[in-house]
Amino acid sequence: MTTTDLVQLLYLGASILFILGLQQLGKADTARRGVRLAEVGMLLAVVGTLLHAEIITYQWIVISVVLGSAIGTAMGLYIPMVKMPERIALSHAFGGLAVALVGVAEFLRHGAALDKLALTATGLEVFLGALTFTGSLMAFGKLQGVIPGKPVTYRGQNPLNLAALALAIAGVAYLVAVPTATGVFAAVLVLGLALGVLLVLPIGGADMPVVICLLNAYAGLAAAATGFALGNNVLIICGALDGGSGIILGLMMSKAMNRSFRNVVFGAGANNVATEAAPVTGPASSANVGTTDDAAAVLTSARSVIIVPGYGMAVSQAQYIVRDLAAALAANGATVRYAIHPVAGRMPGHMNVLLAEANVPYEQLFDLDAINDDFGQTDVAIVVGANDVVNPAAKSSPSSPIFGMPVLAVDLARTAICFKRSFNPGFAGIENELFTRPSTMMVLGDAKKSLSALVQAVKGELRQAA
Repeated sequence: MTTTDLVQLLYLGASILFILGLQQLGKADTARRGVRLAEVGMLLAVVGTLLHAEIITYQWIVISVVLGSAIGTAMGLYIPMVKMPERIALSHAFGGLAVALVGVAEFLRHGAALDKLALTATGLEVFLGALTFTGSLMAFGKLQGVIPGKPVTYRGQNPLNLAALALAIAGVAYLVAVPTATGVFAAVLVLGLALGVLLVLPIGGADMPVVICLLNAYAGLAAAATGFALGNNVLIICGALDGGSGIILGLMMSKAMNRSFRNVVFGAGANNVATEAAPVTGPASSANVGTTDDAAAVLTSARSVIIVPGYGMAVSQAQYIVRDLAAALAANGATVRYAIHPVAGRMPGHMNVLLAEANVPYEQLFDLDAINDDFGQTDVAIVVGANDVVNPAAKSSPSSPIFGMPVLAVDLARTAICFKRSFNPGFAGIENELFTRPSTMMVLGDAKKSLSALVQAVKGELRQAA
């Protein structure tokens, strides 16, 4: 077997593992196995790449491997799970930058010697890589709060973006015809960098799950283009998988928010209206505000409980306390489950990741479609930091910006206990009808502190009952 045969065999194995890993990621109970398969696939792909005959010296490669491994290990160990969306945005930025730099190097090295297909792929890879780089940095800034999370729009925004996109495509076409046009190549790179900023700037914080999916798709398509430019099969396959899955997931997230994909990407539509709403600054007069002792008295008599986590749980890092509360209720004979909304948090699967970190059993996690019909037969629904995804206005108020959005039917539970810092609105910027319903008890304050007190109160109630 020649070295070339071995490289292609390793690439084939890596591609198969990527496909199997992606398939396993579709379910919570097999997701970890899917990640492990993908990790082994990536190892095979890296080993195959290092065996390429084109490599003259390994000096800079070894330095890069050591440096990249150190940065990746530090990010994995020290970045908390609550900051996972920001970390993913940064990873996309680094990936986009790497792809763009590979395209620049390929063009500067070979230029006119590239055939038409390779030139087209190189131009697209540089454009998409640059777009992914700046777009991901913008997403990171919005998630981190460095850049305002609300949509930033201006007159002529969409025509300008479309014109820039058309110019970039025309530039790539011109490069195919005139491969020596270095200035045009530089213009395509600059247009990609500019569009990354212009496309993400008008997208609000509530749509970040869709943005992350889109950036994932852009990075995948850029990687696939790199594969065509370099004649690398594994890049073509894994890039296509990444790009296709990102687009599909983005469409699913848009459906979960009852938003058209086009509206999220180009319009900022409903978000613009919603963020102009005046925030609620004080408790609503009709709300039932209780204490952790009040909540404990209700929970100790509950036989069925559904916990609904939201971004507030992530902010307060209350997932471990939530698990302890569920364990205390289960010890009292209650059936405890978790209802996961697709767009709860700042990235797809955000709540699943946090609960998995706290070792919550996978079989207790249920998505919206699987559990929504059960709220009507549930004694208590506990809402931890969720807002828009449990707002009944999405079902009953045609004038609401979120009308038609699939929401968790917490309002149908016999009692709802909501843990929240205040009555301020969520990402959509509107008041939540659930918080003022007679069957709802509001427990205000930091979720982690409130839930810690609740766990102690529940255990105290159980000791007294015993």
